[in-house]
Parts: sequence; C-alpha cells; structure tokens
Amino acid sequence: MVKDNYKKYKQLRSDYDFFIYEKYSITDNNEKLSVTYEFNLADKYFFYPTIDFIKGKHFPKKLTQPQIENFVFQIGLIELISYWKVACPPKILIKPFKLNDDQVIWWKTLWFNGLGEFFYLNNLNPGIDEFVIVNCFSEKVTEPFGLDLEIDKVLIPVGGGKDSVITLELLKPHYNCIPFIINPRGASMKTILAAGFGEEDFIEVRRTIHPQLLRLNTQGFLNGHTPFSALLAFVSVFSAAMNGARSIALSNESSANEPTERNSGANHQYSKSFTFEKDFRNYIKKYISGDINYFSFLRPINEYSIAGLFSHYPDYFGVFKSCNSGSKTNSWCGNCPKCLFTFIILSPHLPQKTLINIFGKDLLNDEKLIGYFKELMGLSKIKPFECVGTIDEVNFALVEIVKNRKDKLPSLLKYYSSTSYYKRYKDFPKEELTRIEENDHFLEDRFMKILKKALNA
Repeated sequence: MVKDNYKKYKQLRSDYDFFIYEKYSITDNNEKLSVTYEFNLADKYFFYPTIDFIKGKHFPKKLTQPQIENFVFQIGLIELISYWKVACPPKILIKPFKLNDDQVIWWKTLWFNGLGEFFYLNNLNPGIDEFVIVNCFSEKVTEPFGLDLEIDKVLIPVGGGKDSVITLELLKPHYNCIPFIINPRGASMKTILAAGFGEEDFIEVRRTIHPQLLRLNTQGFLNGHTPFSALLAFVSVFSAAMNGARSIALSNESSANEPTERNSGANHQYSKSFTFEKDFRNYIKKYISGDINYFSFLRPINEYSIAGLFSHYPDYFGVFKSCNSGSKTNSWCGNCPKCLFTFIILSPHLPQKTLINIFGKDLLNDEKLIGYFKELMGLSKIKPFECVGTIDEVNFALVEIVKNRKDKLPSLLKYYSSTSYYKRYKDFPKEELTRIEENDHFLEDRFMKILKKALNA
C-alpha cells in the first residue's frame, strides 16, 4: 500500500498541478474575530477552513487593520499545508500578499520539514527544492510593526498534558499568566481549573477543518501528519498581540529535537524542536514584530526531568491526558505508544499503585505492547511517530524501574532485563539526563532562575 502511494503521488501531481491560496475574509465584532480562508486545488476542489478568536476580556488591544492582516495572512500560510498535501501539487500560488525570496525559502523549509513524517510514511522522497514551487500574484507586502506589550504578561499554551502543567505551576506565582487553548477539550479545561483559573480566565481559539478535506481523505487522496505546533505558534503570537502579552511560554522540551526516523531525519516533533523555535523567532522578528518573546520554558530540560517535576503535583494526576487515541473521550486508551511512553517516563517517579490508578492497568505487563516497547527502547530504526522522549531517556527510565521493582518484574520488563540495552544503560550516568541545557534555549534570566530553583528543590 505504501509503495502504491508513490504512484498515487505522481498521478495526483499530474492531475492537480497547482494549489491556490486565494484569499481570506475577516469578521470582527464584540464577541470574536473570525477568519475564513479560501484555498483551491486546481480549480476543482475548494476549501474554507475557519479560525475564531474568542474575545471576552482577554483582547483589550486594538490592532490596526494592516497589523491584523499581517497576522491573518501568515496563519493562512501554515493552514494551507493541511489542504495542499491531499495531492501535493507542484505549484503553490499565493494571491493575498507577496513573499520575498527569503520568506519563500523559510516557508518551504517549514513545510518540507514539517511534512517529514507525511513523506516518510507515504513512501515519498521529494527534495526540498523540487517538492513545490511558490509563486505570488500580488505586489503588496506585509510590514513589521511595533507593539505596546506588558512584560509581566505571559501567554501559556495548554494542551492537557503534563508539560504545560509544569509551566503553569512554576510561572503563575511570578507573572500574570493567561492560559491559551485551541479547541478546548476535557483535559485542557480540567488542567486550567486545577491550576486555579476560572472558566473565563483563558484565551480560546476555535479552529475548524473544512469538511471537503475529510471527504477527499475518504476518497483515496493523500493524508498524514502536518506541523500543528507551527500553526499554534502563529496563532499564539496573534493572540498575545491582541492580549498585550509580551511573552509566550511554550512547554516543548529538549527531547523533541531527536529525530523519529534516524536515516531520513523525519521528526514527528519538528515544529516543537529547537531548530523550529529559533527559525520562528527570527521570522516573526523580521516580518511581524520584534516585540513578542516566543520561547519554550522547558527547553533546557528533557522528558525525564519533566516527569520528576510533575510527580510533585498530585492534583493533576487524574486530570492530565496525553493520549491522542483517547482525546475524544478524554481518556487513556492504554494501547498506544504515547500511553506506554508516558507510563514508562513517570514510573521512576511515582508509586506503581498511583500509575495504575492513572492508566487503569500496568502497561508494562501488557504483552500486546511489545512492538511499541521495542520502538521506544531503540530496537527499530524508527521511534513511534508520537511526541515521546529520546531513546536514552526511555532506557534510563526502564533501568530505574527494574531496580525499583527488583524481582517482581512484569512481562515487558522481564524481556527488557534480558537485552543488551539493559546492560548498556545499567551504568548510564544520571547527570546526563538531569543536567540543565545552558545553550540551546531562549529563556531570559528571569525565567531560567525559576526553572533552576524548581529543579534544585
């Protein structure tokens, strides 16, 4: 089937040879600012996705129309990739504004790397130069601008997992923190409530996928992962500007930098990586506004250290959820690599009884998960295409669990203790995982002090 996808890819690029970013429309009233985009695939299929910025008390800033249009246009450039990928046409035609050569290179780099998983799983191997050509049909350009922002206001994206819990808990005693959620669900709402915020105390954005995309997916067009965190980046910057918040504190950790597939370098977490963070900061400074501070608060540490910090917040144990399969029911499915990874990384830090209460069972005693288990520990050339930690972190955590459980090993740990990986990682230095990265991050000193204090405590 995967080999057939390459033939399908070539045929689709022949049948649908261009994709147009036609226009956008903006409706602004007291309740929300709504944006509807119009994309079209070779004048045969049309897409009208929407994004609604719910105002409430959180959007006191009045932006000018050119400022709003700059943000809206840029968001459309990341939104379009979800629709372009159904046929991967060789040309993208952009009508609302003109991109200069530097911008075209930047966007092609983001699209190409952000679609690394999509290309890999569909057995596609395009080069970055030839996978798409970008043409602009307007002479209008967007201009960067200054913003009057409050240094003590921090917007914190919340997805409902353990990472954003740490960022919220560590920053809220020191700053005016505003949770930010795209398409609220059970875990994200329960997280902000557990953190002491009210139901009106967050910024809400509603994103709607146009049904035509879903219809084409069922008809055999191409489908796969797109860089959602890049969309989150642009949407959060616009929200911060309307809110007057100078800083956006993400919760992406150093673990996100490790590729999911070793040979191609395809990374499920590309738009959570330090490379993307650095490129994005440079882009918004040059083409949107240099006054917004977009950074990841947890970048200097990894999943293992984050799990250790999270273990000190029991109020969230029954609240947080990271399982994509169970997102619609706000549950842990207990059968996917994300559930298994989260169980493993928390196991050195929490009692077994607590873990079973969270997940409903001992996932390390489920032999059906052996395939995912081997991928996580590094026996395969790919890790699961999920937001999971590094191979070193997983193996170190497994060694710790074997030590803690001693002779009462569940089935997956019995298997692990017999492998060369157990012997290799048995003496792995803990300081390699628990040290703070001093270089590859963008934390100002005021934020770094808070993180170091929590880790030292």
